[in-house]
Amino acid sequence: MGRNHQSTSAIVAILEPGYATYDAERAVLAEHDVHIATIGATEAAVPALQALNPVAIMVRERPVGAAEIDACPTLKIIARYGVGYDNIDTAYAQTRGLYVVNIPDYGAEREVSEHAVALYLAVQRRLVTRDGEVRQQHWGIGQAARIPGRERAVLGLIGCGKIGIQAATKFRALGFERIAVFDPYLAETVANQHDLDRVGLNELCEIADVISLHAPLTAETRHVLNAERIALMKPDAIVVNVARGGLVDEVALATALTEGRIYGAGIDVFEQEPLRPDNPLLSAPNTVLTDHAAWYSERSVEMLQRRAAEEVSRVLHGKDPINWVNRQPALPNPSGVRLARSAQPTA
Repeated sequence: MGRNHQSTSAIVAILEPGYATYDAERAVLAEHDVHIATIGATEAAVPALQALNPVAIMVRERPVGAAEIDACPTLKIIARYGVGYDNIDTAYAQTRGLYVVNIPDYGAEREVSEHAVALYLAVQRRLVTRDGEVRQQHWGIGQAARIPGRERAVLGLIGCGKIGIQAATKFRALGFERIAVFDPYLAETVANQHDLDRVGLNELCEIADVISLHAPLTAETRHVLNAERIALMKPDAIVVNVARGGLVDEVALATALTEGRIYGAGIDVFEQEPLRPDNPLLSAPNTVLTDHAAWYSERSVEMLQRRAAEEVSRVLHGKDPINWVNRQPALPNPSGVRLARSAQPTA
């Protein structure tokens, strides 16, 4: 419907880049007297929000901090399309009495875990470079670039909620013999049920043939895979990140790849998105990069939009939302690295 309208309805503002249509949101919110207005990717958020004064903000990746929140005197809720919500100042929103919600249950654990496996296979089998070489009329290139064997391989998971468990199942089907997990909140009963071996973070880095990250981004988990831990990794190890870019020190990872200290990396998420042209991973060898797309399928995006709108609808009805992430402080974690109990970043 766009920004230009004559309605006196309350406004639900959507910070783009977003989705092809907002039919799901309109269908869910049809019972309320609201108008959906989009704020374009190149449009300054604060003045646009001031002009709209929305009761709800729905957002993917754009930051929503104090300035954006203060631009909206009638704001009631900020809904994050996806699981991670590190782009929202949840603490400041709490001081304003605002709900912040995420959508942890839109079923994308299948898509994200598939993408993790796809990145691993592309790196392991050097599919991208082999494709390029064949297109350049090269042939018989088999041993020109080594491919290590993965007999009795160990998968290391940093974070293990729904997505991590699905990733473990898929990697095990590929022949991975052991699944080592670092997640302080993984219950022993769940670990035993899925045959997961709980280990310390440094030990995981030492023993894993593939490290796949499935943790939320917090102050404690930022650069959880740093230069020191990358230095512990096997020379044939692969890093896969489909969670949050800030979990990995990208400079340290690119340096290790360039120096040949690890075998490869498959990365879907980055510290700054869209990816900066000077990001060192762009020139790192045997590295496959995708555009924060692990969460996506036609099924998952429709469910995500609908469930985000349902949270907004609950608040407009005067009810508490289901996935209220700033209701209480994060639980303490004696290990020093906090992996949120329910969060599984996907989008």
